[in-house]
Amino acid sequence: MIKDVFGAGTETSSAVLEWAMTELLRHPTVMKKLQNEVRGILHGKQDITLDDLEKMQYLKAVIKETLRYHPPVPLIPREAGRDAKIMGYDIAAGTMVLVNALAIGWDPAFWDEPENFEPERFLNSSIDFNGLHLQYIPFGIGRRICPGIGFAKVLIELVLANLMQKFDWKLPDGAKGENLDTTGLRGLVIRRKNPLIAVATLCHS
Repeated sequence: MIKDVFGAGTETSSAVLEWAMTELLRHPTVMKKLQNEVRGILHGKQDITLDDLEKMQYLKAVIKETLRYHPPVPLIPREAGRDAKIMGYDIAAGTMVLVNALAIGWDPAFWDEPENFEPERFLNSSIDFNGLHLQYIPFGIGRRICPGIGFAKVLIELVLANLMQKFDWKLPDGAKGENLDTTGLRGLVIRRKNPLIAVATLCHS
């Protein structure tokens, strides 16, 4: 069980972090706002604590928006425990049903301008990925929610905060963020088709 939790958390976290960096490079104003928050809270400290992370509300919003925009597991499998009817369709007991978390996260019935990457939509919002909000289920829902969610949350926050605190980032060879390829490689976890390559410059401030 412990191995499953860490395995699920690590695989998901690495994919989410790569997508988060992709979107930050595509949206430099968002990256700058995030860097300002992280660096302002830390005031030059090298070690980031859990208390520091709790203060980083824009960091949390960026991660939530990344999970909406690029859910790591787009299709969530569930098995019908009994005969049921869903939207007029008869579902026999034992049938595998796939919940499309990606389509839900991009549904304009639930989200304003879902095609835009806007972390601000999660500021002052109670929507979270704990499985209680049906319009936002990047980690699943109910008793079968991803077992590594707690580990993944802290890991993603800690790594992304460190990346924003210690480095400035740009694409190589003068490439423009708006031209960055966002094609995903389909699988159990959606990753970038081509690994993200970025240039890091140590921040001395």
